[in-house]
Amino acid sequence: MARRHSRYRTPEGASGPDARGRTPATTALRPLPEVAGRFRHTVAQGERLDQLAYRYYEEPLAWWHICDANPGILSPLALLGHDPVVTVRFPLAVPAGGRPPAWQPVLRALSGIPGVEQATVEESIEYVDRAPEVAERFDRALLVTFNRECTESETLIETIRNAGFSVGEPAGTGQLGRSIVIPPPGRG
Repeated sequence: MARRHSRYRTPEGASGPDARGRTPATTALRPLPEVAGRFRHTVAQGERLDQLAYRYYEEPLAWWHICDANPGILSPLALLGHDPVVTVRFPLAVPAGGRPPAWQPVLRALSGIPGVEQATVEESIEYVDRAPEVAERFDRALLVTFNRECTESETLIETIRNAGFSVGEPAGTGQLGRSIVIPPPGRG
């Protein structure tokens, strides 16, 4: 029996014989419902899903309504910036008048680090205001998807620097600061 606020409170039964020929009582997977919501919330540092559910529904166990309304976010941890797998943008600086080093060695070096899932080059035109004789131009960035449980940003920065690049301030591309949908209460 599911609790009052469970997403499985009105489950459809699923049955089928197991390896021993028994038919256990099970609950079918719950398909993601259509959720329409117009109210939006900007995710701030330190927020939790149960806190958001309490704020908007006065029921902390209804956090899963928020997850249903934001299917592009793979996990509740990712929604609040605590997902172990993150994508970080590392802006790359080339000294004024200089040529950038080759991309393949740095991409190969990054992919060899445990926990790095993907590293790609991104075009991004952005300039740093400094004296003209020491100006650095950030015209490219590396987007690196990695598991924070296996490696740290500092290790990635060191690898990028060893390949001949100057690295600007890394920035996460997670959900913090992004707007999420808060569906109306009582749905789902």
